[in-house]
Amino acid sequence: MSGGYFITGTDTGVGKTVVGLGLMRALKDRGRRVAAMKPVASGCRERDGILYNDDALRLQAEGSVGLPYSTVNPYAFAPPIAPHLAAAEVGVWISIPRIVEEFRGVAAQVETVIVEGVGGWRVPLDERETVADLAAALGLPVILVVAVRLGCLNHALLTVEGIHHSGVALAGWVANRLEPACTRAEADIDTLRRRIPAPLLGILPRLARPDPAAGAAHLHPERLAAWVTSVFGCRPARGGATSGNS
Repeated sequence: MSGGYFITGTDTGVGKTVVGLGLMRALKDRGRRVAAMKPVASGCRERDGILYNDDALRLQAEGSVGLPYSTVNPYAFAPPIAPHLAAAEVGVWISIPRIVEEFRGVAAQVETVIVEGVGGWRVPLDERETVADLAAALGLPVILVVAVRLGCLNHALLTVEGIHHSGVALAGWVANRLEPACTRAEADIDTLRRRIPAPLLGILPRLARPDPAAGAAHLHPERLAAWVTSVFGCRPARGGATSGNS
């Protein structure tokens, strides 16, 4: 598959979209054509008979190409609940093969596709499959967003372990300081830096809203380039994202 990254988090509401938008802007600033998908979203709002997710709209707007909303967000649900429950309420099956097919169509148009997961790594999509299965089917390396707050060490390290056991590559992680009052944030980040076997791609301050430029200012795509070289033994195309088969 063409190049891209799958963004997951230690929980819901940890800043996956902020990181995705920031990475898209940083790569665009380096001359790359990018697009994004948020394949599954709950808590969507209806407009003109169509359900929309605010984060998916932001990702759509930041892309280098104009994609239909239904491609960016194939599965949109109104209830703000776990996606498998929301899907069951309306009698919809979340099809991973359909998402993979949509991804292939997007990947043919750009150099890098950012795919944002829903919730955390093990969030169910149906009675059998989870977000982890979606990431594995897409074959994309993962970027983990860690909300730096009380309990983050356990959440982050368990997620890293889950990613490893899923057979998916962890390309890097981002520390998101959602709680400025957290007095031991630097110590927590240092602990994770020593224990997570992937580069720290940036430390985000708490942002008032998902702002691509603000996110890009705190991210370091060149660290992804170094990771690609170390894993695949070749230099990526300019900008730090994987290209070709990944």
